[in-house]
Order: sequence, then C-alpha cells, then structure tokens
Amino acid sequence: MRRMSRMIWVQSFLERLESTTTLDQIQALVEGLRDELGVEHAIYHLVGATGREYGAMTYDPDWVDRYKSERYFNVDPVVLAALRTTSPLDWQSLDWTARSARRLLGEAVSEGVGKQGISVPIRGVGGQMAMFSVTSYDNEASWERFGRQHMPNLVLAGNYIHQQAARIMGADQLAGVADLSPRERDVLTFLAVGHSRSAAADKLGISEHTLRAYLDTARLKLGAQNTTHAVALAMTRGLLLP
Repeated sequence: MRRMSRMIWVQSFLERLESTTTLDQIQALVEGLRDELGVEHAIYHLVGATGREYGAMTYDPDWVDRYKSERYFNVDPVVLAALRTTSPLDWQSLDWTARSARRLLGEAVSEGVGKQGISVPIRGVGGQMAMFSVTSYDNEASWERFGRQHMPNLVLAGNYIHQQAARIMGADQLAGVADLSPRERDVLTFLAVGHSRSAAADKLGISEHTLRAYLDTARLKLGAQNTTHAVALAMTRGLLLP
C-alpha cells in the first residue's frame, strides 16, 4: 500500500479529528489512519484515573481478548517502558529477551499484530494514561525509514486523539481521585509503612505474584511511574488506610 506523505496525512487527520463528536467517529478515523499510513494496525488506548477505559483500534477482537486473558500487559516490554517515559518507543529498541516477552512477540506476529511497532505514551490530567501505536510487518530498514519520516507526527496525532477522546468522554469522569480497590489500598498501605513485598503478601495472605498484580493496577490507576511514586501519590491524596 502506498504511504501518504507526512504533511498530507497529519494535516488532513487533525482537521477531521477536530470535528468529531462521538467515540465511534474517533474509531473510524483511527481505522482510516491505518489505511492512509499503510501500516498493519493503528491503536489508541486510554485508562483514566478512575480505571475507566476506552480503545479505538484495528486489532482483531480475539487478539485483544487473548492479550487480556493472558495478562500480557504485565510482561509487555512496550507497556513496561511506557510506564517509565513519555518518549516515543520503537519496539525494536526494547528488551524482548525474557521468555514471556518472546512468547508475547511470537503470538503477536502469528496473530496478525505485526513484528514492528512504534508507541507513543501519553499522560493526561488527573492520572490519565494512554498510548497510541502503529504496527507493521516491515523489515527493520524499512521501519527505521518510516519512523524517521513519521515519528513527530505520530506523537502529534496520538496526543490530539487523546485530547479529543477525553473531551468527548468528559475529562471530569477520567480525572479526579483514583478509585482504588480495598486490596489495592491494603497493598500500598503496607508498603508505605516499610514492609517488603514478601512481608506485605504474607500479612495479606496472598502470593507475591498476586500482590504485584494489585500493585500494577494501583499504579496504573494513579498514573504512577513506579512503586515508590504510587505510594507517594496515594499518601498525598489521602487514599491509604489509617
């Protein structure tokens, strides 16, 4: 598929995006952008501070269901890197050496996701976290050229999609105080008073693996970059148990 020049697609896309009034229209624009860029997939995913989610993407729903059921977000190098930075991420530059990461990548390639990708981490008000990605089956050299040509405008497009989606959904419903579950509060409270993860898991009667899962979801809801940041945010927002 012939790819549009970088200036033509971004100007046209932003003009159409500005006129959207529904989430269905954003979905249609993301689908169109995939075709205009000549990539395999285009994906936008938002998680508000309250845990509310929205996605506009071209992935096969079966792949999305499998990704969630296998909890691949806990081992996905793209997601893990996005928690630590707001800089664009070329999947080629990430560490895929872990067995779980290699398994994820192998399935992604075989299930039609693509073997290359660029992801743009996005931070919004009140702990919103989002990511915009495009994927491809290009070889490394071709994908590097694509990145050099389109990276700045992918960042621009991702952030504009986020602003428009948040506006349509209602920023007040996405921001505000994160709705931590009782167990998430327990985990953060024990860590805040100095317990190690293993000690906190023992006191709660759960495994360390389960504790990490609660910690991951709490960190995501709070918009925290790491565990220390999550504890600090929870403390300043008065979310920890007395």
